[in-house]
Amino acid sequence: MSTKDFIEKDYYAVLGVPKDATPEQLKKAYRKLARQLHPDKNPGDASAEEKFKNVSEAFDVLSDDARRKEYDEARALFGAGGLRMGRPGGPGGPGGPGGPGFDLGDLFGGAAGGGIGDLFGGIFGRRQPSGPRRGADVEAAATLSFLDAADGVTVPLRISSAAACASCHGSGAAPGSVPRVCPRCEGTGVTARNAGGFGFSEPCRECRGRGLIVEHPCPTCRGSGAGMTERTLRVRIPAGVANGQRIRLKGKGEPGERGAPAGNLIVTVQVTPHPVFGRRGENVTLTLPVTFAEAALGATVKVPTLGGAPVSVKIPAGTSNGRVLRVRGRGVARRDGSRGDLLVTVEVAVPRQLSAEAQEALSRFADVAGDDPRAHLTAMVTRG
Repeated sequence: MSTKDFIEKDYYAVLGVPKDATPEQLKKAYRKLARQLHPDKNPGDASAEEKFKNVSEAFDVLSDDARRKEYDEARALFGAGGLRMGRPGGPGGPGGPGGPGFDLGDLFGGAAGGGIGDLFGGIFGRRQPSGPRRGADVEAAATLSFLDAADGVTVPLRISSAAACASCHGSGAAPGSVPRVCPRCEGTGVTARNAGGFGFSEPCRECRGRGLIVEHPCPTCRGSGAGMTERTLRVRIPAGVANGQRIRLKGKGEPGERGAPAGNLIVTVQVTPHPVFGRRGENVTLTLPVTFAEAALGATVKVPTLGGAPVSVKIPAGTSNGRVLRVRGRGVARRDGSRGDLLVTVEVAVPRQLSAEAQEALSRFADVAGDDPRAHLTAMVTRG
């Protein structure tokens, strides 16, 4: 996330919480909005999908203490909406009506140090944080069955990621030697320089921002201090996870540099479709074929459930095709231990072939019933 994104996006407003919101308030607001805007509840609604992404992005930043602190500092320094300059009142000109804004972030985005935050850090005497860097995030994918996604499951994930070099244990120095503190930046990893009225903080060119100089590089990692490792993690996937949902596990990513915090593990869930059941939010859907006689006269039929024994469902007499019947508590598991519902859609099955006896019986029924279900259409057209 760039400094420009931080100063232009109000994540607190996106979640509808105050700036001093507690982690519990953030989580409650996120869950409420996520349920309302989830793509499964708003199929084909691009606006809801975009809002869902914005809500997820806001929660990712504000639920992480370090990123939230960085975000709050950027917003406090530059103000909501970013710092922009232009010709006041100049129609069509930068900053004026009808003209694009002149963004200092765009002008100085290529400055050494990486952007507007680095540029103004020197002006106000605020240096960029020095020291060991946080570990990078690691991406992984987990493929689940429909039942496992509904009920939750613990899965093993094989992760390949960067780690400390096994030969030098992350120091970057050959066995028998140690790095020395960089004399230019005195171990901070950054240097400051002035350019006119502006002060710039930039990574030290002598040690490349590490704060240490390796005189005798490790032959295995060539002085980088990094290697690759494979590990197996057992990851708990919560009940009710949806296809495409991303789960963030704090501290399970790549290890940080020289004792710094590890990154996060981001798991993207892929759910395989079920041959019988579908899903609509926290509810499970099922299409139930019934005969014409069952729909007309009423009946009690057995209906399969998600991972459980079949239940008896009463088909009321005169049920029409497409009617939805609800079986409570037979849907997807929620985090509070309750479950959604099973939505059963009635589908009247019309036989393709009839025996002579069945044809005769239906003909007698048609003569006796004598109803015309299309009579009201003709009457309505005539009145119109």
